[in-house]
Amino acid sequence: MTRPRERSRSWVHGYLERVAWSDAAIVVASVVIAQWVRFGTDNTATNGEGLPAGLVTAVLVVSWIGALRATHTLDRRIIGSGSQEYSRVVTACLSVFGVLAMVDLLFKLNIARGFLAIALPIGTVGLLVSRWLWRRRLIRQRTHLRNLEQVLVVGGIGSAVPLIKRLLSAPALGYKVVGICVPERTASRADVDVDGQGVPMLGSFDDVCAAVDRCGATTVAVTSAEALGHEAMQDLSWDLEGRDVDMLVAPGVTDIAGPRMMLRPVAGLPLLHIDKPRYEGANRFRKAIVDRAGTVLILLVIAPVLAAVAITIKLDSRGPVFYRATRVGINNTPFRMWKFRSMVQDADVLKENLRSLNEGSGVLFKMRDDPRITRVGAFIRRYSLDELPQLFNVLGGTMSLVGPRPPLPDEVERYDGRVARRMLVKPGMTGLWQVSGRSDLSWEESVRLDLSYVENWSIMQDALILWKTAKAVIGSDGAY
Repeated sequence: MTRPRERSRSWVHGYLERVAWSDAAIVVASVVIAQWVRFGTDNTATNGEGLPAGLVTAVLVVSWIGALRATHTLDRRIIGSGSQEYSRVVTACLSVFGVLAMVDLLFKLNIARGFLAIALPIGTVGLLVSRWLWRRRLIRQRTHLRNLEQVLVVGGIGSAVPLIKRLLSAPALGYKVVGICVPERTASRADVDVDGQGVPMLGSFDDVCAAVDRCGATTVAVTSAEALGHEAMQDLSWDLEGRDVDMLVAPGVTDIAGPRMMLRPVAGLPLLHIDKPRYEGANRFRKAIVDRAGTVLILLVIAPVLAAVAITIKLDSRGPVFYRATRVGINNTPFRMWKFRSMVQDADVLKENLRSLNEGSGVLFKMRDDPRITRVGAFIRRYSLDELPQLFNVLGGTMSLVGPRPPLPDEVERYDGRVARRMLVKPGMTGLWQVSGRSDLSWEESVRLDLSYVENWSIMQDALILWKTAKAVIGSDGAY
């Protein structure tokens, strides 16, 4: 008889406790630094209408930590992956300072603005960096098979295998599939092969609780709720509650972000309401402002780099410094995209002779050892320096900092109806395709990532993509 495995997620409590203490330390440090910069070491200083600076500091610290708890920034369901953790931290920081500003205005406390102007950015950035560092540590542990959620998948083979594949392809999410329970008619199989990895078959739907005890699962993921039935789902949730096991239900839709989904109980049944894709979101005024302001700042910082690359290209080979390629932008409108020239002259003409050596997938043309690339071109392509002039496109409004990959006209001609939705927003200098493998991605995966971005756009997602792009470029992952 198989001995039950111990089920434990004690690491979660320890992790959350360490993050909580880290948050508190950063909040205290940022407020103390702000007080020291604004008032020095004078213990008798006042901040506002006779209010002791120490009192204001103490109230702000308590309120700030309280706001972090009120916005559920330590919810274990969002810790370690996704953008929601960072979004809640930012919301908590802005909320506490917004409320403080309103109280100051209503009661005319005249709290020093310099004090707040120092504490808010230092604390917010500090909290975000701290959460990122904790997450990197957690991801490293998960890649070494530590701090994992043990997942038992419940559902038919057709719905369970895609979920298992997604979990296997993303170990940083922290899910390890330890077994599967399937309908009675297939429960006799020994195991299920998923991309060469065998997943143990632990029985039928009637054996879920016994399977949980056998494999030590901490999470049960249901992929076939309709096959299990409403009454059985309710009974299962009650049984798992007593075992301290989480229950997840896959709704059968993919690549739809949380803000587009809302659960609505109707006549006792939980119905998932899915909003329409946010095509217009990525074209809104605030994104345009962020694009322009960010581009100006970046150009000011990297101006010496642009000059150095331009001089090196001119000295390395004959031809112009820039390459003006025709790309297709929003609503299938063609535009001329700026790039540093990384190939020999007439590279487009030579491309036809290399069609038989194409290593790209789908409609893409890619070669790892493209003979048209110059010596300097190989270097600047490796670190994406050839794409820096696209900042001029962003400044001119034909591109965005973040968006789908800008396609060639002949690629667009071969798009089907689904892929064509990529053209409903401005193409970007970077995007999900850039931070998820770049040239190593298959055509299907590139399309999926672009459509996911287009339909689920958010400012926080853009910020995360820009951050990940810097890491991908420095590591030169998937670039050729």
